[in-house]
Amino acid sequence: MAYRPSRSRAPGGAAPTGPATLRRANLSLVLRELRDHTSLSRAEIAQATGLHRATVSNLMAELLERRLVREVGVEHVGAIGRPRRAVALHGAHVGALGMEINVDYIAVHGTDLSGRSLVERRLVHDAMGSDPDSAVRRLGLVAKEAVEAMRRAGAVPSGIVVAVPGLVDVTRGVVTLAPNLHWRNLPLAEQLSSILGRRRVPVRVDNDANLAALAEYTSGVAAGTPHLVYLTGEVGVGGGIISGGELLRGADGFSGEVGHLRVDPNGDRCGCGRIGCWETKVGLAALVRAAMPEQAYGLPGMPVPDPDERVAEIARGLASGDRRMMTAVAQVGEWLGLGGSILANLFNPRVIVIGGYFASLAEWLLPHAQDQLRRLVVADPAAQCRFVASTLGFGAASRGAASMVVNHIIDDPTILDSLPRPAP
Repeated sequence: MAYRPSRSRAPGGAAPTGPATLRRANLSLVLRELRDHTSLSRAEIAQATGLHRATVSNLMAELLERRLVREVGVEHVGAIGRPRRAVALHGAHVGALGMEINVDYIAVHGTDLSGRSLVERRLVHDAMGSDPDSAVRRLGLVAKEAVEAMRRAGAVPSGIVVAVPGLVDVTRGVVTLAPNLHWRNLPLAEQLSSILGRRRVPVRVDNDANLAALAEYTSGVAAGTPHLVYLTGEVGVGGGIISGGELLRGADGFSGEVGHLRVDPNGDRCGCGRIGCWETKVGLAALVRAAMPEQAYGLPGMPVPDPDERVAEIARGLASGDRRMMTAVAQVGEWLGLGGSILANLFNPRVIVIGGYFASLAEWLLPHAQDQLRRLVVADPAAQCRFVASTLGFGAASRGAASMVVNHIIDDPTILDSLPRPAP
């Protein structure tokens, strides 16, 4: 199921007009049909879009010249009749780079327009022990390496989207507040663009949970589910909300900060400065503190390992019946179900997809969480809201970030005109 972002409109609510705008809209319409199908004939595209066949032929000629589509053979329809030459989405020379910076890692996912994976990596990164300038420089170095790897694979990166765990002013590319990174009013898009320099790759910034929700909706375990909530299972906890098949951002783009729901007035102080936030009960830092206090985040002299390593150690303890770890996970599961019930009562999703470490420990967490959800959701059980574990791992946000770049290209393929084009 392809994510379909809301279409922009001109001031006053009228749809933008003009030959160039109409051409861009029609090119986008054709590309969307091809994105949703393995291949189509020109006649099938005309029928699906409502465009005249001659218009489709002209658009197809332009897309072929841009190498965004390719002819994939001849389809014979019925026993008689003219064969139809099928086309498919191509764009192997067009790159899309998604990145995520979090408390303890940087993740990268690079792809091309046809879906070929070009770069996939995750590096340990101690954001808690880094100042913002150092963190951005490290991010910039990783971005440079990824851009060069994509170029070597024959794809020119057409854009970079960076996922950040916090409040993001998407229009300006400014991280307004990322409490677990200790960032406030950081112009990340501008700074990263400056580091990239001559590479001239457009940079955007977005919330990590929103981008992970996009990845789940397009290609995850609940792909195509029009009403879902995604929960990041990181040191911090965020939520991405898909409602009616569209990402719910809110009036200022700051929706989804579910980790800062106040669930315990007598609880611990959160990184945001408030008391009793949900992430102080269910975030990875809270679990590690309860299950392995000798390895808690923030201890002096304690190196920050890859989150997968921490989770794998806890999983081994759970499998062997470690009592302390069993108790810690049961408590997290109950709090996860309580917070999930609040979201279910507010948004009435069909599924709550749990990602990050939640997914890795799902077999131990979900029985407790689902029981709480069942008890606390007001709606009749027929509402069928349930927890499901993501299969995308800690790379969900970077995958969603790359998908966002692809969406921008699909929305307006003419943005590629300003980018250098490698030789065929």
